[in-house]
Amino acid sequence: MTIHTPSLDWLTDVTKFAVHRLPAYSDHKYYATLQEAKRHADMAWRHSLNGSWKFNYATNPSSRPAEFYAPDFEYGGWSDIQVPGHIQTQGFGQMQYVNTMYPWDGHSDVRPPHIPEDHNPVGSYIKSFVLPEHMASDGQPVFISFQGVESAFYVWLNGQFVGYSEDSFTPSDFELTPFLQAGENKLAVEVYQRSTGAWLEDQDFWRFSGIFRDVYLYTIPSVHVRDLHAKAGLDASYTQGLLELELTLEKAVAAYAAVDVKDAAGQIVASLKTDFADGKASLSATLDQVQRWSAEKPYLYTLFIQIYEPDGTLIEVIPQKVGFRKFELINKVMHLNGKRIVFKGVNRHEFNARTGRAISREDMLWDIRTLKQNNMNAVRTSHYPNQTLWYELCDEYGVYVIDEMNLETHGSWQKLGAVEPSWNIPGNLPEWQDIVMDRAISMLERDKNHASILIWSCGNESYAGEVLRNVANYFRATDPSRLVHYEGVFHNRTYDDASDMESRMYAKPADIEQYLNDNPQKPYISCEYMHAMGNSVGGMHKYTELENKYELYQGGFIWDYIDQAVMKKDRYGREYLAFGGDFDDRATDYGFCTDGIVYADRKVSPKMQEVKFLYQNLKLTPDRTGVTIRNENLFEGTDEYELVYSLLHEGHEIARNVIHVDVAAQTEAHIALTLTDTAGIDAPGEYVIHTSLVLKEATLWAEAGYEVAFGQYIFIVEDTRPQKAPTGGALRVAHGDVNIGVHGADFSAMFSKGAGSLTSLRYAGREMIAIPPAPLFWRATTDNDRGVALGFEAGGWFAASLTRRCVGFEVTEEQTDHVTVTFRYTLSIHADVRVAVAYTVFADGSLKVKSTYEGVSGLPNLPIFALSFKVPADYRHLDWYAMGPEENYIDRAFGARLGVFHNEAADNVSGYVVPQESGNRTGVRRVDITDDSQRGIRITSPATAPVECNISPYTAFELESAYHQYELPNVYYTVVTVAGKQMGVGGDDSWGAPVHEEYQIAADQKLEFEFTVQRV
Repeated sequence: MTIHTPSLDWLTDVTKFAVHRLPAYSDHKYYATLQEAKRHADMAWRHSLNGSWKFNYATNPSSRPAEFYAPDFEYGGWSDIQVPGHIQTQGFGQMQYVNTMYPWDGHSDVRPPHIPEDHNPVGSYIKSFVLPEHMASDGQPVFISFQGVESAFYVWLNGQFVGYSEDSFTPSDFELTPFLQAGENKLAVEVYQRSTGAWLEDQDFWRFSGIFRDVYLYTIPSVHVRDLHAKAGLDASYTQGLLELELTLEKAVAAYAAVDVKDAAGQIVASLKTDFADGKASLSATLDQVQRWSAEKPYLYTLFIQIYEPDGTLIEVIPQKVGFRKFELINKVMHLNGKRIVFKGVNRHEFNARTGRAISREDMLWDIRTLKQNNMNAVRTSHYPNQTLWYELCDEYGVYVIDEMNLETHGSWQKLGAVEPSWNIPGNLPEWQDIVMDRAISMLERDKNHASILIWSCGNESYAGEVLRNVANYFRATDPSRLVHYEGVFHNRTYDDASDMESRMYAKPADIEQYLNDNPQKPYISCEYMHAMGNSVGGMHKYTELENKYELYQGGFIWDYIDQAVMKKDRYGREYLAFGGDFDDRATDYGFCTDGIVYADRKVSPKMQEVKFLYQNLKLTPDRTGVTIRNENLFEGTDEYELVYSLLHEGHEIARNVIHVDVAAQTEAHIALTLTDTAGIDAPGEYVIHTSLVLKEATLWAEAGYEVAFGQYIFIVEDTRPQKAPTGGALRVAHGDVNIGVHGADFSAMFSKGAGSLTSLRYAGREMIAIPPAPLFWRATTDNDRGVALGFEAGGWFAASLTRRCVGFEVTEEQTDHVTVTFRYTLSIHADVRVAVAYTVFADGSLKVKSTYEGVSGLPNLPIFALSFKVPADYRHLDWYAMGPEENYIDRAFGARLGVFHNEAADNVSGYVVPQESGNRTGVRRVDITDDSQRGIRITSPATAPVECNISPYTAFELESAYHQYELPNVYYTVVTVAGKQMGVGGDDSWGAPVHEEYQIAADQKLEFEFTVQRV
């Protein structure tokens, strides 16, 4: 039925979500000639309308220019806006971030399908265009495609109503032919932020609106394939390719199709031909010894689908890439091409710090390369279908995809974490069935030809019910080559059949094991795990260790890929990354949008070091005789890599070699290494064998020599020689009334009874102590710490770090070659807690520091046991021999390697948008802290008992007090924190999951550590 008059009532009518919108179809491209198709050129039959549009913003429908679409409406004074782009990121309306609640919570007391009337922002867009001559001259119909508009919109052309659509993340196409005119045409689009669609789009993201994906005109040839379905499967032996091709014409006309199937080298491996009947054609072929598609080797064939008129005139050529693969359940286990698959995945929002979800090709290329470089093999399109280009890149680069339909109704059934589905949508409400099913159809029909998509997802966090069960059954009936995912049935097992797999969010490792040990009926994945908010991803190994322990454990998807922080300027005009609340948006969920392993400005965060290591398919375990290579690839051997191995002594490389290795998929081998036999390891000290697999040749995603896998082995050759005492002239001790001074040939140390600490360490006249050392029991709380209420539970240690009392001072040893001064402290947290710090000055000017803690029961666990002091800020250059190179913690150190590396103190303030603990290194054997003249101090500890160090421009308390990076003070010091132990950072979730017990520090034990300070 043709509707000529649109209505605002459609915004709250669940039955009106697509008026005059064309049915969804496959996302293929088409050309007039085979040559164009081979080049994958820009489509001549397509004309972009991207660019500058005229724009008006209104807060609500009543204040909008209602007749703006009229041909004679004057809009010359309107603003300009870029398409694609969000309204809010271009200076109009209110930026707002919320997670689970609806954005109008606390402003409007409405229930679905009603929407706020006083605040429903309206964007009125106008674009004038002249139809390109080649599109106007052939008499063929003209269409317009909106690839993404949020959340509902009306379209007019030359004053006449064209259509209406909802669903922000799939295309909306309309025919324009009846409304076109010669010369200039006026296109008018009215976009509403709130609609029935907005009730279905309560994802954890910034609440934008507008035309944020491409807009283009297109026409079609006289014979046109509107939809194609290319099914590229495998036979039971996984060796023969089974190709089925279904073609549907725009209109039923006499025509025939000829299809050439070409391999990656451009050779024709099969040719097919058939006539159309009633506008449809089906073709099939069997290909012997086909190259299979997988993330390990994403081999693609290209179908050149040529459409001819009966007289042999070529009308249209479609290049369609396909990957032959078979994804299935075998004995309750997910298999790809006959092999059990493990997803090493991540959830990914489309996001750019400046343009929001209007991301570019360059953004996507950076993302896909980053995934591949860091051993991620899977992505979940959380929580909406992505741009078509992303799926093309996943096909080409090799990334498995869970394609998720645009659905989340979180705020309708979960409030403050409690499940309360009294008004959940869609649930079992039949009136919501069609609008929800439309989203499933739109996704499947567009994306169905992508080899990378293994699983359809029914959406995210929308509870459960008959509506979603019907969606799951639609996916299965329409596309049995893929499985169906939906996590929400966890909350209502009545609808358990809506998911082919057991999927959970943020389940603890113990909970996952409980499921896997209790007669599981489905394979298990964590659709979200490792909540990477701020300094996180600790304990990830507890999940990846399940991969080889349980056959039905098939991996998970980290939450998430990129911080959703937005570039903003502070009051002084300096840019910073802002989060919820920074735009005076209320309601808001503040910094909960910053959960990425990549920063919002597309810089890799230190957390990625752990992810890359734990997601390795190639496991390297060296020892003194060689290295065991365990190849957990499903299909590919190690032919593409070289094994690089080296021997280091005290951090310095003494031998290195490169060899070829051949370890088949799903096997392991022990490879002998020759360098330990030839290099000689008689010298005492610490040795480490580093082994790496690096690319022999450049790939799409990395250069030759790029390291894809790493393993190390550390061992110590004991020094059996008698230890020599430090040498130097005799020490002189000056016993003052307040201070004890220890003096050597060109150095001195001063200990103050009044300050209760070491107050001076001077080498050749250069003072190294700016602020005296003090015991430290507090770290700047991380996002995970705040989520578990560490400040409430353990805030006594915060006070203890600031309010210690020195209760003892004594010179315990006084010799000509060494002097020991000990300070004893009591703490406000408990009268029986004792801390002692002993400083031993040696004749060579070195200073050994030993810190001891004697705890009592009944106290909260310690965040850290450390000694912290300040040196002048000029001493900012750091040279490490420690675990690195990126920051690491006791529960996030698997990906760290022992070696020598360099950075600056400022580098150790990681880019977490809310300042917090960062920059720590475990396993510190040595760190030099120097100025521009390479003078300063060196901190060392024995390899058998290394310390942890954090060297930063800021104290834990300065970081604790800042809410944004720009709130941190000017730099005046370098803060040196040496710890015997710091608790892990955790990451099971960020709202209550504690750091795993083995990575905490019990307060009822005795703790001690020591290190040495010497001049550089």
